[in-house]
Amino acid sequence: MKTKPDNKTEVFETLPIPRALRVMIFPAVISQLIVLIYNMADTFYVGQTNNPYMVAATSLILPVFNITLCLAGLAGVGGGALISRLLGERREDEARRVSAFSLYLGILIAAVFSIGMGVFMRPLLELLGAGENTYEYASQYALCVIVAGGIPTVLSNVLSNLIRSIGRSKEAGAGIILGGVLNIILDPLFMFVLLPDGYEVLGAGIATCLSNCIACMFFFFVLFRMGRQSGQSTITFSLRAGKPQKESVTAVFAVGIPSAIATLLFDLDYVVIDKLMVSYHDLALAAVGIVLKVERFPLNVGIGICQGMMPLVAYNYAAKNRKRMEDTVRLSRMTGLVIAGISIILYEIFAAQFIRIFISDAQTIDLATNFLRIRVLATPLMFLSFFTVYLFQAFGKGKISLFLGVMRWLVFNIPMLFILNGIFGMYGIVWSQVTADILTVALSFYVYHRFGPRWDDEKERHRMKKNIR
Repeated sequence: MKTKPDNKTEVFETLPIPRALRVMIFPAVISQLIVLIYNMADTFYVGQTNNPYMVAATSLILPVFNITLCLAGLAGVGGGALISRLLGERREDEARRVSAFSLYLGILIAAVFSIGMGVFMRPLLELLGAGENTYEYASQYALCVIVAGGIPTVLSNVLSNLIRSIGRSKEAGAGIILGGVLNIILDPLFMFVLLPDGYEVLGAGIATCLSNCIACMFFFFVLFRMGRQSGQSTITFSLRAGKPQKESVTAVFAVGIPSAIATLLFDLDYVVIDKLMVSYHDLALAAVGIVLKVERFPLNVGIGICQGMMPLVAYNYAAKNRKRMEDTVRLSRMTGLVIAGISIILYEIFAAQFIRIFISDAQTIDLATNFLRIRVLATPLMFLSFFTVYLFQAFGKGKISLFLGVMRWLVFNIPMLFILNGIFGMYGIVWSQVTADILTVALSFYVYHRFGPRWDDEKERHRMKKNIR
């Protein structure tokens, strides 16, 4: 019996590019925004207890939780980018083998990390700053979110990336959205209804773990349904698919490791900003903390655009469909820049109103408003910076994407924080993003034109003539 492929080839090959991008980008953007909101939900609900030790405990676990997302990127981004390229080369059997390898890789690294957290929890939490007032709360949260919830969290994100890589962005986004919405709903239920007073942090941890488990089960259902519809799903846990080729394994790590490192460096930049602001006063630290949250909305939209764009670029790059790939890049870039421009206008006009959502103190609002109006100027530059990194990931050029990530954070951004802080003080920290990303974008443009895709024009013309016939 002839089976129908579960990858949406019409999205990659025949659908008009504006429509193909809508199909791929819209679910990715919505899921990114939901992820941003639900990442704030635990902190928001725990804050309602007015217990500073509970708030501090959940904040302590955030860097560890972010590491789990980095691990998911290693297997999911690396595997997803390669699967799209393999489909473009019509190598579906190898794509199935890569998908199985990526899924088990994600499970393995998540299991090792979760077990390590469970065994070494006390020294790790003390290293992060947990004291006698916060350790108990932090350990409750870590036990639920990292130890018990590590594998479903990582696996959900890996599955989302892999399912998106075959053109099914709607299903990929739906699972992430489901987990985020459930977390927002279950948090107050477990914290304030089902568990007694004093166990609010444990309730938040249980809610997060449970929502990620349900999201993971949703993705299992999606895989089952795709298998039923097509007879043989490209994304599979089946070991009968066989082992991927050595160069495929190398390609997964070549893109996945730079992706994970770039995510870690992004978080490190935020940590450095907080540490530098501490040297001024509490209002400055509170203000910049709020700004770093508010500015993530347009940035997460930009990340969603890149996530939706990447499979289309990877597929058509591998299929050597130059025009479709370049048109996809051009329209995606323009869409991101338009949204970044709109965000600048909105934040410049309504900065104070956005800040008031998070705090009511007048002095903090004034300071955060000034900070936001400066930081938002970097939005189009930040989008162009990580847009270029995503392009090289789509091309399978992990070394170049790693180079750009390291240059951006370790050479430009973080040193610029120290330099401008030393020269201009508190506002130097705020202006550092714009200054550093001007350099990053200039380098990105040079690297793209120097090391971007090369096409054999004669072969391309011959291929196009053959397609016309």
